[in-house]
Amino acid sequence: MEIKEKIKNLINANDVCLFMKGTPDAPQCGFSMAVSNVLKHLKVNFNGIDVLEDENLRQGIKEFSDWPTIPQLYIKSEFIGGCDIVKEMFEKGELKTLLEEKKLI
Repeated sequence: MEIKEKIKNLINANDVCLFMKGTPDAPQCGFSMAVSNVLKHLKVNFNGIDVLEDENLRQGIKEFSDWPTIPQLYIKSEFIGGCDIVKEMFEKGELKTLLEEKKLI
C-alpha cells in the first residue's frame, strides 16, 4: 500500500511526471530516452523518476497504471501512456495541444 501512496504523491506533486529507466540527462533505455527527448523538445518542465533505483517502484508503477511497460507519462495526474503513445501524440501535434490546454507550455 505504501508504494501506491508514494506513486500517487509523486504524480500529484508534479504537473508532468515521467516514470523512466534512468534520468532525463542519462536515460538507461531507448524508450525512456525517446519520451524524455520529446518532452525536452517541447520545452516542458518535467520530473523524471528513475524506476531503476527502486524495484518496488518499478513494479508498483506497472500495477498502479495497469500498464506493463516503462516509461510512463503522467500529465496533471492523468496517465497518458508509454513510448509509442507519446511519440504518436507528438507526431500528430496532440501532445503539444494537450500541454498547451493544461497551460504547461
